[in-house]
Amino acid sequence: MDSTATDRFDTSRFEANRNRLASLAYRLLGSAADAEDVVQDAFLHWQAVDRQRIKVPEAWLTKVVTNLCLDRLRSARARRERTAGAWLPEPLLDGDPMLGPADSFEQRESVSLAVLTLMERLSPLERAVYVLREAFSYSHADIAEILDITEVASQQHLHRARRRITAARRGGEVDPASARRVIEEFLAAASSGRTERLVALLTDDATAISDGAGLAQKLLWYDTPQRIAAVVRAGFKPTPAKRRFAGGTPAVHYALVNGAPAILFVVGDQVIGAVTFDITGGKIATVRGIAAPMRLVRLTETWRRHGPDTPLIGQW
Repeated sequence: MDSTATDRFDTSRFEANRNRLASLAYRLLGSAADAEDVVQDAFLHWQAVDRQRIKVPEAWLTKVVTNLCLDRLRSARARRERTAGAWLPEPLLDGDPMLGPADSFEQRESVSLAVLTLMERLSPLERAVYVLREAFSYSHADIAEILDITEVASQQHLHRARRRITAARRGGEVDPASARRVIEEFLAAASSGRTERLVALLTDDATAISDGAGLAQKLLWYDTPQRIAAVVRAGFKPTPAKRRFAGGTPAVHYALVNGAPAILFVVGDQVIGAVTFDITGGKIATVRGIAAPMRLVRLTETWRRHGPDTPLIGQW
């Protein structure tokens, strides 16, 4: 095989792993943009290395991507960004290949916005072990090889990670039809100004988080049903100023984002805002408002390919 044919063959081997590597990087970093950068860096490593000496390309690429992600998580910049109170996971529309694999509950949960947020409480190594084990079913022997640690250390990191995430986890999988009903009730109450109905739809310990459309330096937090209802009512009330800021009159669509129910505000083919929900016991436990344009780039790209269904509200 000549060098050109070899390069094409080796490039195709990398491309066959691209979606899996991107999914791994997204789970580790919580950012689709950063995940794409890491995968491209891994491709450059792949091109530079003597590939004939690599016995198992999939394992080699997994190790490279994992360690590139760990370098990012440990960087001074990442520590500043993630402790400054302005970090949220980047939301992805269901159907995005970066959300795979999604065959088991553990795999689906590991890419939920709730768990991606909880993983911020873990050390980089705990996060890596948790993702490799729960989402990709690697053995502790394989994880030890990837991370250059012992199998015992891998088991200990997984135990600590599971304990911390389980302790903070709220609810489990929700019936899709029930989830949609709750969100439609929420939207109807928010649109009509019935704050008492909004309060009734929220758990007693509900929280709401907003990125302030990227205009606030820190995330905005609300931690009582009454405050959340008041903020939601104010936020969902359409005004000419909001429409000017949005660049038009949005339509409101129901969607699944990172496996959870969500509503999207869409102008033309541009998603300008996403509100995601965690539901437990038939009530809403967490509301996340995401409208910073940089957090919605990939979601919008997927939305354009997806083809929207009938909106819940045609003109907001």
